[in-house]
Amino acid sequence: MDENLKREVILDNYSNPSNKTRVEDERYIYKNSNNSSCIDNIDIWVLIEEGIIKDLKFDGEACAISTASTSIMTKELVGKTIEEAKKFIENFYNMIEEQTYDKAILNEALAFDTIYKQANRKTCATLPYKGILDAMEEYEKGHA
Repeated sequence: MDENLKREVILDNYSNPSNKTRVEDERYIYKNSNNSSCIDNIDIWVLIEEGIIKDLKFDGEACAISTASTSIMTKELVGKTIEEAKKFIENFYNMIEEQTYDKAILNEALAFDTIYKQANRKTCATLPYKGILDAMEEYEKGHA
């Protein structure tokens, strides 16, 4: 993905984020992800049924990187099993940390493949993933 396309993907997902809405439904697992050193504060709602992420929404106030990363995450993880979602997230983290990863599964998330050059932005890009990992763990504990 070239630098102009990366910029476009990030700006589009920041300006017009997908799945940004509050949820008032008890079936959803709610998690908050925030960064105490900045403005980023994201609420995440995930609906998991039979081990599959059926829906994923978010709301809150965050920087362009965090908002865009959350928007992309919501689009990428809906429809995946928990195991598929964990594989996606593992690859995302590996990309952010300059480790070996599978480019083929990350799609729009590849827009963040050079974020490691700005170490302080890694937290922004990974913030929503902390929330979804917590939600999946909660779901698994309740369905063990």
